[in-house]
Amino acid sequence: MKSGKHDAQLLKLAMEIGVGYAKKRGFADFGQGISPKDKVECIYRLLVQDNLIQALPKDKEDGPNMKHKLVLWISRQLPPEHELLN
Repeated sequence: MKSGKHDAQLLKLAMEIGVGYAKKRGFADFGQGISPKDKVECIYRLLVQDNLIQALPKDKEDGPNMKHKLVLWISRQLPPEHELLN
């Protein structure tokens, strides 16, 4: 899995948009007691359930791969000229 120079910012943006999406779907807000790892997994599983991203194979479901999937998802949602894609 190749890491881009803006992956951290893309992941942050994916999490912000993912949390907003979860709220619109009726989920409660993520409390302060929820770890970032758990937030990533929750957003990943919600997007898989709604068929917005393809699920990873069961043996590849780990934190870095889920983060990578979220980065890919958000990078496809952004316009091609977005500053984080250059």
